[in-house]
Amino acid sequence: MADRRPVVAVTGGAGGLEIEGYAEGVARAGGEPWALTPDSDVSPEDVLRGAGALVLTGGEDVHPSRYGEQPRADVEYMPFDTARDDMELSITRAALEADMPIYGICRGMQLLNVAMGGKLVQHMDGHDVVGPEDDWKPSYHHIYISPGSKLAAVVGSGGFVRVNSLHHQGVREAQKSPRLLASAYSLEDGVIEALESPSHRWVIGVQFHPERRMELPPHFERLFQSLAERAAERQRFLRS
Repeated sequence: MADRRPVVAVTGGAGGLEIEGYAEGVARAGGEPWALTPDSDVSPEDVLRGAGALVLTGGEDVHPSRYGEQPRADVEYMPFDTARDDMELSITRAALEADMPIYGICRGMQLLNVAMGGKLVQHMDGHDVVGPEDDWKPSYHHIYISPGSKLAAVVGSGGFVRVNSLHHQGVREAQKSPRLLASAYSLEDGVIEALESPSHRWVIGVQFHPERRMELPPHFERLFQSLAERAAERQRFLRS
């Protein structure tokens, strides 16, 4: 009998409206997306038992109190969702402890860094949307992916590539968790564009948006594909 599609938990905020694109990425890769929002009423233990991998999606700003700071008076934040912060931080820390594969995208990469003891730059210019706010068009810039990194191994190459950008917060070296390695940087200003854990089998975060696949080179789809493969491996192990 063929193996069942691996379940991949996909987190999001209240209502789950922003989950759709990420869930489609999981489904294209052969996985079964499991949408989790603050009102899903599931525990971290439920997620560890029921899923083979975790996707942390984009969305609202992580509240600065999660990394020991206060919101700046001069910054216009996306709406905070403290219930989402609580849910994702608890699930992420449990997933890290269990060595569950984790894929963080935009806010998801930032939250991964916070969950592992890092901080965030609360505002940076030049990486957010361009044009009218209701149009939600990304800006673009070039990044350098470190050869030999896990990210380079998954997507098939290191070096220079153009990516999209839809964020006003981020991570620089001073904010990076000491438990994570930076595997890609923005060429324009040195902002970290990808993080990965050297002590876990598959924990990768990217600051750009591979779920918006028409805006990136096609080889970034391999991130969803690799995650689904790792999820299948984990679920086979759990069933054995």
